[in-house]
Amino acid sequence: MMEKKVVVGAFQCNCRLLLCTETGQAALVDPGDEADKILTMLSDAQNQIDKPIQVNYLLHTHAHLDHIGATRAVREALADTTGQVTPQIYLHQQDEGLYKQLKMQGQMMGFQYQDPLPVDHYFEDEQILLVGNIKMTVMHTPGHSPGSCCFRMHEDSATETWESLYSGDTLFQLSVGRTDFPGGDHRTLVKSIKQRIFPLDDDTRVCPGHGEDTTVGFEKRVNPFLN
Repeated sequence: MMEKKVVVGAFQCNCRLLLCTETGQAALVDPGDEADKILTMLSDAQNQIDKPIQVNYLLHTHAHLDHIGATRAVREALADTTGQVTPQIYLHQQDEGLYKQLKMQGQMMGFQYQDPLPVDHYFEDEQILLVGNIKMTVMHTPGHSPGSCCFRMHEDSATETWESLYSGDTLFQLSVGRTDFPGGDHRTLVKSIKQRIFPLDDDTRVCPGHGEDTTVGFEKRVNPFLN
């Protein structure tokens, strides 16, 4: 398994590549801006393995502009003319309204976007995603937005993966996601974190949508917004 991260856009969103080196199948988490930087990250990864990389998934933790802004450009750049390996756009249905309002979100922040492409698949809570031989579980964790999700990557020595949680803007190092945007709710956010994330093993790596990685145990002990 190979993981790469590139920080994109004015809001410094963490876009991550999750690559099964055994099969070449891959997912991009939160392609939020600067499609050229994301495609360069893919090219760098391709130089490190001997199988062609196929990005099957464009996974979105939620639909704020800084997490979806480059989705269209990346999808169009990677689309196969046969349609057989075109990356599929995934999002929770409760965030579809936000997703469709990308242009409006941009106008409020002084940015210009094209209309987003249609969502191909809606996440279901506890849905299993297979990225080649990498197993992930979708966790619906509303609060930052109605459709916010985290992706739990399961530890597997055969694929050299370790227990990790891609938490979007639900949980950060020593912080939590904002809830003052439309659809946000602080009480719901705290409930999502305490009921869905904190029961995970303390050494589970937490990979947020902004900033540095942390662990579940560290946040349980010292996160000032949760204690």
